Amino acid sequence: MPWDCFRAVGSGAGSPPAWVPGLQSNWFGRLGAWNRLLPLGLLLAVALLPARAAPAQAEPRWRRGVFPVVSFFGYTSHFGLRAGPGGAAQPHYGLDMAAPLGSPIRNWWGGVVSDVLAGGACGNGLVISSGPYEHLYCHLAGEVIGGVYRSGEVQVASGQRLQAGELIGHVGITGRTTGPHLHWGIRYRGQWLDPAAILRAMAMARRGG
Repeated sequence: MPWDCFRAVGSGAGSPPAWVPGLQSNWFGRLGAWNRLLPLGLLLAVALLPARAAPAQAEPRWRRGVFPVVSFFGYTSHFGLRAGPGGAAQPHYGLDMAAPLGSPIRNWWGGVVSDVLAGGACGNGLVISSGPYEHLYCHLAGEVIGGVYRSGEVQVASGQRLQAGELIGHVGITGRTTGPHLHWGIRYRGQWLDPAAILRAMAMARRGG
């Protein structure tokens, strides 16, 4: 079954912490108290997220996650319902992160490539499995030939093991998109999560809760 921005399959090994539903708090209003060690890129990225995305518990292991876009501009579409091409509301299972064409994309968490995508709404894309988590990267620059994704010096194939933070591709405009951005989706045990909550969990872990 092909992947696109609205559905996914796959499995793998090695995982982030078990997902815990977000804790309701005034977390969004505490940005000024963040630890100075929190990376500026993640700080700005989280500050731009909608307040409705509740964070997960501040499990220390979340600090291992890596923000996927190096030259981040802003969000062009959030998780949830949005207007489709015909104007009707349809679900959007991820975050759209704008960045300059060709900007590096890093792997969010260590895992194994479970699928390499080409065509459809996603365009060139990768699916990486980290235990019960699956993370999806769409609209990548480059090309897919013989099931292998290539972009510059990057070459990724199914079954390949990747480390957190490893360069996995570049921002492109393949698939259904009107401008360069990364569509980043995350599933946990088959259920789509709001990536904004994941990013908040990462930030909370870095500042110690």
